[in-house]
Amino acid sequence: MKKYFFHSFLFLLLSYSVKSQQLLPFVENFTKTEYNGDNQVWSVCQGNDNAIYFANNHYFLRYNGVKWEKYTLPNKTIIRSVFADSDKIYCGSYNEFGYWKRVHGEMKYTSLSKGKKLFTGASNNEEIWKIFKFKNQIYFQSFNEIFILNGNKIEKIKIPFQISYCFPLKEKLYVASVTNGVYLLENKKFVKINKWITLENTIIHSIDSNSDGTFIFTKKNGVYVEKNGVLSTWNHPINTILKSELIITARFIDKDRLAIGTAFKGVYVVDFKKNKTISINRNNSLKNNSILSIGFDKENDLWLGMDNGIAHVEINSPFSVFSDNSGVLGSVYAISPTKNGYLLGSNHGLFVYENNSLRFIENSQGQVWDINKIDNNYLIGHNDGTFLFDNTSYRKVNPINGGWQLLKNNFSNNYFMAHYAGIIAYSSDDFSSFKRLEGLTKPIKTIAQNKADELWAVDNYKSLYKINFNPDFKVKRIENVTKSNGISNDYEVKMFNYKNQILFLIHNSWYNYNSLTNKLEINSVFNKLFKDISQIIAVNNEQFVILKNGLFYLITQDDNGFISELIPEKYYKGKIVNQDTKVYQFGKELIINLDDGFFVFEPIKSKLNIGVIKVEGFYQGKLIDEDFNLEHNQSIDLNIISPYYGYNELTLFYKLNNTDEMLPISNGNINLNNLTSGNQQVEIFYNNGNDFKKITSYEFNVARPWYFSFWMISFYILFSSTLLFLYYKWNKIRYLEKIKLKEEELKHQREILQLELDAENKLKIQEYEKHILEIQVQTKASEVAGKSLSIAKQTEMIEGIQNLLEKENDISNLKNNIRKTIKMNSINKKEWETFENNLFKSHEDFIKRLSIKYPALTSKDKKLCIYLKMNLTSKEIAPLMNISYRGVELHRYRLRKKLNIDQEINLSSFMNNI
Repeated sequence: MKKYFFHSFLFLLLSYSVKSQQLLPFVENFTKTEYNGDNQVWSVCQGNDNAIYFANNHYFLRYNGVKWEKYTLPNKTIIRSVFADSDKIYCGSYNEFGYWKRVHGEMKYTSLSKGKKLFTGASNNEEIWKIFKFKNQIYFQSFNEIFILNGNKIEKIKIPFQISYCFPLKEKLYVASVTNGVYLLENKKFVKINKWITLENTIIHSIDSNSDGTFIFTKKNGVYVEKNGVLSTWNHPINTILKSELIITARFIDKDRLAIGTAFKGVYVVDFKKNKTISINRNNSLKNNSILSIGFDKENDLWLGMDNGIAHVEINSPFSVFSDNSGVLGSVYAISPTKNGYLLGSNHGLFVYENNSLRFIENSQGQVWDINKIDNNYLIGHNDGTFLFDNTSYRKVNPINGGWQLLKNNFSNNYFMAHYAGIIAYSSDDFSSFKRLEGLTKPIKTIAQNKADELWAVDNYKSLYKINFNPDFKVKRIENVTKSNGISNDYEVKMFNYKNQILFLIHNSWYNYNSLTNKLEINSVFNKLFKDISQIIAVNNEQFVILKNGLFYLITQDDNGFISELIPEKYYKGKIVNQDTKVYQFGKELIINLDDGFFVFEPIKSKLNIGVIKVEGFYQGKLIDEDFNLEHNQSIDLNIISPYYGYNELTLFYKLNNTDEMLPISNGNINLNNLTSGNQQVEIFYNNGNDFKKITSYEFNVARPWYFSFWMISFYILFSSTLLFLYYKWNKIRYLEKIKLKEEELKHQREILQLELDAENKLKIQEYEKHILEIQVQTKASEVAGKSLSIAKQTEMIEGIQNLLEKENDISNLKNNIRKTIKMNSINKKEWETFENNLFKSHEDFIKRLSIKYPALTSKDKKLCIYLKMNLTSKEIAPLMNISYRGVELHRYRLRKKLNIDQEINLSSFMNNI
């Protein structure tokens, strides 16, 4: 139920036409919060220094395009008027007038009336409401008196009647009375213009002229015109409206245009040449409808002083803006021209903008993506389907929803449409029948064609596809080109058809397709010039628009390359329809959609002269000279001041100290901090479309930190020198003492070392001798053990044999008993193992050395080596090794071969030397 009521309310809201929606010049509003002043702005003028000055009740305001300044009069009275002449800004107030001059970055006031007794007697309650120059004299006008400044003299003229204002026009000075009509001031006398008797009892707020005559703007009775000596009511449609309003001020902009400020309906700009009137008010662009004053700058743009705020209206800019402040229109996604205006597609539906009126097309509510004019009809790509609009009726022609792009086939009479679920082909202008290109059911947002049987398609999210089809649109092949080229990051691919060449921006790199190799190739030209962009939109065969860092650039190609023209950010700041920006060319004009409307401009090849760009440096709010010496670790503000405030204001860049980085200047201000010591140079540039051109520069010096000042450096040198001298003297004394102590210490150490060496050598000799003795003892012990064992066994055996000889007489038994005795007295196996273990253990070191030097020796070889080391003969070794004498000799021979020893070398000596 809630949803039903919401849609019903939306339908009722959209059903009404929104009136007074116009293409307007760009308006820049300044609130009293921004200039920190009062409400009413009674007077506006531009000084010779290009700054704009305002009479803002209690405040005198100055604005140079970068910085607002606020001042008060010494007596704090209300300021009603300002007027610029030469380097002075004249100012009128209550019982006071004088002038301001800029001195060292501040406005200084000088009173012209103080002490002159000009406001005495009946003149004690006068306010200077207007200041003007007439015949080289400055006039200060109140409602009852005129004060004329001629050199250093001031002359007062008493007006015999109450007036509204004086109006210098050509060589005449008109004085408009409140009740008695209009007079001319001639030779200090007031001469009534009798032929203007119609204007009696009428308050006149302005008199101005152009080639059509003299225009008299009354407060409540509209506008009169005197032409050829005849005064009549102005015959213009706007005059009927003005008669029901209050005219506060009016001025001719030039011979063909007129600005009229009202109390309740803002300002009207009448263009006689184009026979067009635009109304600029709170409903479309102003912050307040009560226009108290009108001023002009060097570009002849309007500055409006309002009852609450200030507005700058760029009436001479090539840019016009359509903004729907009501919120009915919504964000614009598509635009197409009609006979008297535009057809607009938004997220709210389809609208017709004609004759300054915005009209909703019934039943079109919802997201409109695309509008294409085909003959006298408009094909609408809508969220709910595809529709046709013929200026009177709106009907659905097919169910294909989300038609993002309609593409005319360059090779036959049909169309392709990219939509939410792929691509369809229309075989003719009958959009009710279509054929799907099968195999690709992804949301396709952009398509392009450069061959009769081939389409390129970009997914709304990622990937680039190449589709080949036959004449009846049957798909032959679909290739994911980014995948086949090994590009993994292919999100938000941009496709750009320029001069019959399709270019692709993939992951911040530009490619083109080589049909011979069937591969993507880097495009060096576009990669060099157009990287880091977020959008690119074709305009025609010579131009396209890019969006980079939130800024639009119009790119034009000529014989010399690409020319880049920045589209000033102020016309679209915060209003870009991201990823859905479109650029339309209608005649000479270009149109770009915005989230609350659109803006229109005609590219202009040249602007006004650059003029003089001034650089003002401020430190702690005070103006500084170029030879200023900035304290270390302090910041400085540079105001880059242009002579222009509107379209001709340049987008500027700067470099610090010849660095390569070119930085944009934001809002005309450069804040510099963390600067190094020494000379600092800031260079200011603008871009002429091809490269950066230097305009001016500004230099200042940054002082060294206090700890690097001349006196501190001198102190450091003196202090360091003293420390070094004292350190030298102290170090020299210590050095001599250390030398002496070192010598004594070395002597003592030598003595100790000698004693230690002697003791160590003695100990080593003792240990060596002990070790030799131990080895000898072990060797002798082994020899004794072996011989003892052998002797013991021999003795025991001899005793046994003797006993047998004494007892046994039988020879046969004797022989057997002797053999048994010999066998019994031979050394058993266990005794031999014990003997050998002791033998090896007593010669353990020798065996280690022998094994290391001759690792191929067997255990039997090592045993022979031990016996040889013990100086045993072959005859003595034979029973120990349980072999014959001949076996020992043979073993000795083989051992010589293994040890590679000549026959002349004694084996026992050789073993003892190992």
